Amino acid sequence: MKIVIVPSGFKECLDAEEVALAMDRGVRRFDQSIDTEVIPMIDGGEGFAKTIINLKGGDLIFKKVTGPVGKKINSYFGLFEENGERIAVIEMAAVSGLKLVPRDRRNPLKTTTYGVGELILSALDLGVDRILIGCGDSGTSDGGAGMAQALGIQFFDKKHQIVHIEGGKDLLKVDSLRTNHLDRRLENVPIDVACNWKNILCGEKGVARVFGPQKGATSKQVEILSSALEHYADLIQAATGLDVRSLPGSGASGGLGAGLLAFTNATLHPRFDIIMNFINIEEKISAADIVLTAEGSLDFQTPNGKIPAEVARIAKKNHIPVIAITGTIGKGAALNYQAGIDAYISIIQKPTSLEQAMKKAPKWIEESTESVLRQVAIGWAIAQRKSIKKVSI
Repeated sequence: MKIVIVPSGFKECLDAEEVALAMDRGVRRFDQSIDTEVIPMIDGGEGFAKTIINLKGGDLIFKKVTGPVGKKINSYFGLFEENGERIAVIEMAAVSGLKLVPRDRRNPLKTTTYGVGELILSALDLGVDRILIGCGDSGTSDGGAGMAQALGIQFFDKKHQIVHIEGGKDLLKVDSLRTNHLDRRLENVPIDVACNWKNILCGEKGVARVFGPQKGATSKQVEILSSALEHYADLIQAATGLDVRSLPGSGASGGLGAGLLAFTNATLHPRFDIIMNFINIEEKISAADIVLTAEGSLDFQTPNGKIPAEVARIAKKNHIPVIAITGTIGKGAALNYQAGIDAYISIIQKPTSLEQAMKKAPKWIEESTESVLRQVAIGWAIAQRKSIKKVSI
């Protein structure tokens, strides 16, 4: 039997490689002889820079920059060479990610992407030819305004005083913005962004309403944030002529996609498309008897470009069954059956605290993987018995 293991990470708990290794141990617990192919996947979020740098044999550049709550933190970006180009890899989760926001300070009205801009400047200082940015697992919803300010964009209130953007709420103080101090090196350095293509900035399906609660926003704060991002879109259009409200990917990472589009002339890509340029999984999946994937929370959002659904899409081209191991099963999880996931199982089998679940996650992933394969084996045994009976008749 050939099993291909292609998981994403469990946000704020385990990266994709840690999940993959736990699943592989679960397979071994069931049957040591099974042939496995382990392919940890990245989606632009946690682990994006390190994984690509490991694949490309590049280096990590460590920098002290502004974290999501405004304090200095130690972060990094990657640097590698390919086809004569020096390429920087920036992972927004490593500088403005949700994991970096203390649980008692999770309020997207008060978190910033300023550090993302600082990392872009550091990459430009090294004379890179291209920048690749991974958007995912963000703890911010400032529309990329903090990043823009670090790059030289100026925001003014009605009294023509500069507004320092410390979070999404500050966008409501802004009356106008100016681009004349934007770092001109950006004009000659292409930026490619791996993002959730279906996330948009504004409206009922805008990033504030869809992802604000996940970042700690109350219902009231969601409405404030939604209004702030609508106002921000007006400001961008007035200054640049670009309407970012519903552009694909504009809502990525709390609207960082919109800021990158408006101020760096970046090109946004569906994250799986870019990642497939670095990790070719189609050939490996096509050789599998079963594909195992994983995600921290399986819900109605999973079919919208997340790794388990994209893995299932590839597997279904070859009629290969897909089983997902998940931390939690959320609202609308059954939609994943239509996306090509044949079955899913939560690792949490009894009431537990979040702290305990995160601590036990590697062991529970291992146990759940073993359990899934034992259930599959029962199905195969039943099918074989029926086949034997038919032959004997």
